[in-house]
Amino acid sequence: MNKKIILLSLFLALPAMADNNSWNGTVLGFEPAPKGLFGDMLGIRPILAENGFTFSSNYLSQAASNIGGGYNTDNHVAYIDQFAFTFNQDLERWTGIADARIEGNIVNRNHNDDLTVKRIQDPRVSGTDQTQESSGGGSVTRLGWLTFARSFDDRRMTWRIGMMNKVQEFDQIIPCDFQIRTLCGGKSANSLTWSNWNIHTWGTTLSYKITPEVTLKTGIMEQNSRATDRSHAWSWSTKGSKGFLLPFEVETRTFVNDLPGVYNIGVLYTNAKQHDLYKDRSYNNTWFMYAGFNQQLTQHANDPNRGLSLAISGSYHDERTNFMKYVISGSLRYRGLLDARPEDWIGIGISYTDLSDHYIKKQQLQNEQLNITDYNDPLYSPVPSSALNMEFYYRFRVTSWLEIQPDLQYWHNSGGLSETSDAFVLGLKTVITF
Repeated sequence: MNKKIILLSLFLALPAMADNNSWNGTVLGFEPAPKGLFGDMLGIRPILAENGFTFSSNYLSQAASNIGGGYNTDNHVAYIDQFAFTFNQDLERWTGIADARIEGNIVNRNHNDDLTVKRIQDPRVSGTDQTQESSGGGSVTRLGWLTFARSFDDRRMTWRIGMMNKVQEFDQIIPCDFQIRTLCGGKSANSLTWSNWNIHTWGTTLSYKITPEVTLKTGIMEQNSRATDRSHAWSWSTKGSKGFLLPFEVETRTFVNDLPGVYNIGVLYTNAKQHDLYKDRSYNNTWFMYAGFNQQLTQHANDPNRGLSLAISGSYHDERTNFMKYVISGSLRYRGLLDARPEDWIGIGISYTDLSDHYIKKQQLQNEQLNITDYNDPLYSPVPSSALNMEFYYRFRVTSWLEIQPDLQYWHNSGGLSETSDAFVLGLKTVITF
């Protein structure tokens, strides 16, 4: 039997293991929104909610410091931060259209001080990871998305259209809590053909619940190489578009041993021209696959909001055009390990990146053409193989609106290079919810 058919059959069979319990994803990282610093804002927030306008706003900072090893061993403390505002305007009450709504997201990002670039990784190779997953893009305010959505077929089908981002629909089964990028969420961004979080492109998506547990997702989205430019931060233009993306994903939320879990598998196709990393040729399309699961393993003292979960995700790439061949990561999280701190989190994760053979051959060819063999020569193109990163964190829920998360990171073969000494990084993540 075809492997794809076997995988699809497995996903469709998983809901059969579910019982009648209410699916609760708190231990998986899907916590309800906490009460913000400003509460109900002197009654303003409830008034807005009564008129269908709901929103969330938070501040995020991520600091990282190299305490040993890396490409450059000089100590540096890197710091980035951002403000995010996400809103939803309910239109059903005025139009009668089922679940009609306007969705929006605005992100103000600052500093862009990336420790990975400055200290951890050799700049002569492509970046395989980041010490601060939210770094990048410069200090800029961007429109993350602005879309219209509604439902059909007794709310089983949801349609969305507008300037959108993939995180609104795809690969959202694992939380982004670790500070290392390869441990943050799923692996779909590794395709390098679409972006995470605060980058928008035009598109439309459809999701359909074929059962209460299983959802099929698809759509068509613009692939725009200029979407990350500062000039595109608020642009409606399609200038720079290279083609379109066709994603397809199956997601199921189910129970295993009476404990909740969420599983997905997806494929992404693009018709945009892609250039081979090694051979002098290009391709009219390319593909990308990703999958993962997030499963609760234990329940603490009969409290459904406390316990241990396991998440594993991975992606497999077209190594002719993507400098990574595959990326896989695994993580364990525990919510409420200590009775005195029932809302604190502790987590440990590990990720492995294998580099593309075409990318490796390109680096080797460049050295042969220049007749360079000395790694210390600035013109030398380092030849990578694979990289392994680890992170351990503890997150303190200080108040309902403040979380502080120190972490320790370990980087082995940063950028895939054995010549780079193993690095240790101390990190600190802070989130304030307004």
